[in-house]
Amino acid sequence: MPANISPEFPLTIFYDGSCPLCAREMAFYRSRVSAARMIFVDISRPDFDAATYGRWRQEFMAALHVLDAGGHFFVGVDAFRALWLAMPDRFYPFLARLTGLPGVYLLARVGYRLFVRWRHLLPR
Repeated sequence: MPANISPEFPLTIFYDGSCPLCAREMAFYRSRVSAARMIFVDISRPDFDAATYGRWRQEFMAALHVLDAGGHFFVGVDAFRALWLAMPDRFYPFLARLTGLPGVYLLARVGYRLFVRWRHLLPR
């Protein structure tokens, strides 16, 4: 069963800018939230150093990571849930709560794992 999450803001979002869908989605979020709530880091850039955050680059590439102001990492579906809680409208916080329900959480995790496994096949 997923835990309720309460991220501390601002959030640092680590995303793969070399994934076209990932980059578009993060651009969408960036356009709707202030920099005081979210900081976006493209992990595909050559100057990205995962060791700065105590992780391996492969860990970041394997799933979306969100680091909150309190130093807590959220990964995969929980990263999206944390990100959605920072959004200013009502839909995304609702989506964060919905995907926290036990059955929905399980389906979201399975769906996300499938996406991560096959995302490299997306057209550029």
